[in-house]
Amino acid sequence: ILVRGPEMMVGYLGVAPEQTFTTDGWFPTGDLGVMDADGYLHFAARNDDMIISSGYNIAGPEIEAVLMAHDAVLECAVIGVPNADRGNIVEAHVVLNEGYSCDADMTSTLQDFVKATIAPYKYPRSIQYAEALPKTQTGKIQRYVLRRSESTS
Repeated sequence: ILVRGPEMMVGYLGVAPEQTFTTDGWFPTGDLGVMDADGYLHFAARNDDMIISSGYNIAGPEIEAVLMAHDAVLECAVIGVPNADRGNIVEAHVVLNEGYSCDADMTSTLQDFVKATIAPYKYPRSIQYAEALPKTQTGKIQRYVLRRSESTS
């Protein structure tokens, strides 16, 4: 998604305007979206939340929404992790509700739930269980922390 207009800021976080804007004055938001036939723009995901696996573009937030619909899931975050065969794979970091076990059966249950709800190729091939997800002081999940921990392991 690119935007432009008379009220756009000049530069972004100390970056010179020529490094922030395209040559014809558009500002890249870092978001991906689709415009429908009626001209409405539909947000898909942040660029850094898009996972490219075996040539497919997979939006992490879509998978998170499906996982959150499962009774066992309290919260989750989805990231892409490098994979030699696929480029990246979908990895879900999941906090389970009380009374559910972090085991192979739960992993299969959640993977099958995603496959039955959206396109099967989007299912998380890896599920990591946690007691809590890293968050900002305002409660937003810090996916970059999860990505960083994956790149160092």
